[in-house]
Amino acid sequence: MNKIILFLVLLLIAVCFSSSAQNIDGAVTFHIYSTHTSFPDSVRSKGHLYDSVLYTAKEHYQDSTVLIIAPKNLDAKKKVDLIFWFHGWRNNVDHAAVEYELIKQFIESKRNAVLVLAETARDSPDSYGGKLEKPGDFKALVADVMLGLKGKKLVGANCIAGNILLGGHSGAYEVMAMIIKNGGMNISEAMLFDSLYGKTEIFMDWIKADKDHRFIHLYTDVGYGPKEESERMNKLLDTAKISYFLVEEKDLKPDMYDKYPLIYVHSLKQHNDIVNPDNFRLMLEHTPFLKLL
Repeated sequence: MNKIILFLVLLLIAVCFSSSAQNIDGAVTFHIYSTHTSFPDSVRSKGHLYDSVLYTAKEHYQDSTVLIIAPKNLDAKKKVDLIFWFHGWRNNVDHAAVEYELIKQFIESKRNAVLVLAETARDSPDSYGGKLEKPGDFKALVADVMLGLKGKKLVGANCIAGNILLGGHSGAYEVMAMIIKNGGMNISEAMLFDSLYGKTEIFMDWIKADKDHRFIHLYTDVGYGPKEESERMNKLLDTAKISYFLVEEKDLKPDMYDKYPLIYVHSLKQHNDIVNPDNFRLMLEHTPFLKLL
């Protein structure tokens, strides 16, 4: 009997938590499941050992959830712009949406676009992007997202994907870089939140490939990685004679996002505090790739 009660309590908590990720005025929120998310993947079929702890495949590398958020007044008959967000270590799509107020920030930005959170390593300390690192898998995921939107009649029957933007926090850098390299879709903008731990040369090649590509890195002094890698990337840009803008967060003005396609924002905040309350919203409001509703 106690086990049954415990199960019902846990189920109620799960339902309440799921609902809290969805009850945002002006948002249509739903889940789909895609075989083209990160996992399951053969590389993590036996789990992942980190710091002497085994993160099993069953618990952490089987979830193919995709959380999709659209404005209720979305206008997308022929094309729809997509923003893909990837969470960092020890997180999952539903928790990240709540923790960083991603849905709230997205809806408040009033962009005529769709926000997509595709699951990666669920609640695991792991940057590996699984199948999404492989050629063409991201393109197939985009196709599944479009089918999901059409199934909900949120976009036109012949609607196709328009501009695609990537955003992510912390360990998301790897899957974002590999999507840029192997995803098979043109990526217009990358927004990194304390997330440039590596794969810098991939981002550099992408920046060099098209002057209209936009790259934003908001980084802190916490830990070793993003600050140092940003400084290294700045030197690479200097060598390549590519201009960029570096600013302290306290001196950041929203219109600076309008003026500079490559911008590095140094923050004195903590690692988990830089996404919300407004930083993601401001980036969305000041990108040339998304239209106002």
